[in-house]
Amino acid sequence: MKHTLSLLALSALIGSAWAKLPPPTPEAAAKAAESAARAKWSGQVGVYQLCQVQDRIAAKFGKPRQADASAMPACVQPGPFVYTPASEKPMETSGAHSPPGNASSPPSTGAPTQPMQAAPKS
Repeated sequence: MKHTLSLLALSALIGSAWAKLPPPTPEAAAKAAESAARAKWSGQVGVYQLCQVQDRIAAKFGKPRQADASAMPACVQPGPFVYTPASEKPMETSGAHSPPGNASSPPSTGAPTQPMQAAPKS
């Protein structure tokens, strides 16, 4: 009973200390995002290398890949690691060509409200 209560008190203390941590700086957030992207890429490289090893083992034991692609997909090389920070968006997705926010009125609000009359002919 004491063990359970002490464990519960310790977890509440750790949870409250964790909640008081300040938000990460922009530099730390950028480094974390890059390391997450690198970890994802490393995982893809690992899957590619495992696929190659499996193919070599299958070839060594005389069981080539079968024509059924759904059973074993082809090995896909992930390519070199390339990281583009989220702050460097391409021009077409950055919204640079569009005004900020939604339109609250039609774009012709500066137009005269009365119809124009034809100029007198001279």
